[in-house]
Amino acid sequence: MIFKGKAHKYYDNIDTDVIIPARYLNTSDPNELAKHCLEDLDKEFVNKVQKGDILVAGKNFGCGSSREHAPIAIKACGVSCVVAKSFARIFYRNAINIGLPIVECEEAVDGIEAGDEVEVDLVNGIIKNLTKGKEFKAKPFPEFMQNIMKAGGLIEFVKGELKKDA
Repeated sequence: MIFKGKAHKYYDNIDTDVIIPARYLNTSDPNELAKHCLEDLDKEFVNKVQKGDILVAGKNFGCGSSREHAPIAIKACGVSCVVAKSFARIFYRNAINIGLPIVECEEAVDGIEAGDEVEVDLVNGIIKNLTKGKEFKAKPFPEFMQNIMKAGGLIEFVKGELKKDA
């Protein structure tokens, strides 16, 4: 699983209230949530992000409440992968559950600037800054997590497994 896109870079401690403000939690429609992704942090984010782009952030990304709306909004607005120095535990789990690829790599975050072209290989744990010609090594996703990502999230993965057993 390889993702390639332009980097959108933000700082440490981006919480779920910033990713998707609480005033929009009256819906779980991914397309509606996508319209408001990160708007309190960067009003132009949803206009700048293109399908396949990569979100790059500092430490503790996704801290705060346990809402699944945050990774849903990120995925629905076209972000293919999030690279951060670290993730809040519940955000990490929610991202896996909904099929949003995430990678922890401090060196990559430090070596990527907003606008850089980035490539992320989940299987091998390789992050490339194509703009600067640099390569970083992250811990690759275990095979079972790769399978969850390929399926589009935990629910779709389980549905596929149940079909195999039927």
